[in-house]
Amino acid sequence: MTDPAASALRSRLPPGLRLSLYYAALFSVVGVQMPYWPLWLEAQALTPAQIGLLLAVGFWAKVLANPLIGRAVDVHGRRRGPMLILASVALTAYALFAVAEGFPALLALSIVSTAAFAALMPLGENITLLTVYERKLDYGRIRMWGSLTFIAGSLAGGWLLLDLPTDVILWAILGGIALTIGACALLPDVRTRSRREDGPAPAIAPLLRHPAFLLFLGTAAVIQASHAVYYGFATLHWQAAGLSEDVIGGLWAIGVVAEVVLFLVGNRLVARLGPARLLLLGGLGGVVRWSVMAVTVDPVILAPVQCLHALTFGATHLGAMHFIARAVPPAYSGRAQAIYSSAALGAGMGLAMGLSGRLFEAAGGQAFLAMTVLGAAGLLGGRLLAARWDGGRLPV
Repeated sequence: MTDPAASALRSRLPPGLRLSLYYAALFSVVGVQMPYWPLWLEAQALTPAQIGLLLAVGFWAKVLANPLIGRAVDVHGRRRGPMLILASVALTAYALFAVAEGFPALLALSIVSTAAFAALMPLGENITLLTVYERKLDYGRIRMWGSLTFIAGSLAGGWLLLDLPTDVILWAILGGIALTIGACALLPDVRTRSRREDGPAPAIAPLLRHPAFLLFLGTAAVIQASHAVYYGFATLHWQAAGLSEDVIGGLWAIGVVAEVVLFLVGNRLVARLGPARLLLLGGLGGVVRWSVMAVTVDPVILAPVQCLHALTFGATHLGAMHFIARAVPPAYSGRAQAIYSSAALGAGMGLAMGLSGRLFEAAGGQAFLAMTVLGAAGLLGGRLLAARWDGGRLPV
């Protein structure tokens, strides 16, 4: 999309719609990638342990990349331009998977592609939250469009795999990233004041030393990490148990439908419960969800249990976003978002994903019990955060 064309569209479309289009495009990729990328990797003759490692290194790439990108954003104040660059790098890296051969090449591309694509999320969330609080928009209703296209992607992927080879997964991802580049060009050009204008960026150390922020990071990290076996191996587990690709796609979709319902009432939930109690609910949902998944592959039982995704992911994510918006001073917002992404969706998930490959290889579906333990830790962390944080800005 040329810049004049993007500028013309930006002037005609309201900010809420442009943000919704961004989430819709981004999660059209995730809806195919998350359930079915392990199948593409398996088709490259990789073992579960190797698949776990490839998925894990991508999460670890966030740990290094996201804080550096977040700092650059806080220093220069710009967000949309860096996002266009990152999306283009992700498109190039994923395209190279089509010609890559051997585990080392797949490993290198996994690091680059995941680091670039994953960095879009905290920057996009930062633009969204700044716009939401400035224009009094409903974050949940904007974010739910990502959940809806995740559903569409997971269902479409299952149907396509009934008749087409696994290569269709890669081509669907490439198409989704191309749409994401276009959506990034339409984003509001939200800028905080450049640190070159206001002086050096405030040191991040006081925020990282604050007990409430550390408790928040730890709680969000263990709940998100409890999804590792599900994200990495649920599709393989269910496929080995005889479930068809369209049934598997339907199970993934059910979870995200429940998430959409939660986002629809997100503002009311945040007002009623507050961010910390939403995190507590996320941990509680994990204890129940992963315990059941460890003992059954019956889709009649799995279908209602998948509704707990509204808690394990939806409530956790909603609580995390509103904690950052309420507790973190604006001057730290870009870096706080990146640190959250690095800790909760990077380091924690990277550790859990690396272990989940070996756990699944050794124990099959019983590996979900390890995720139950992480859910319980998140439940405890949410309870402690609710008791120790007063709901206002952290004094840093």
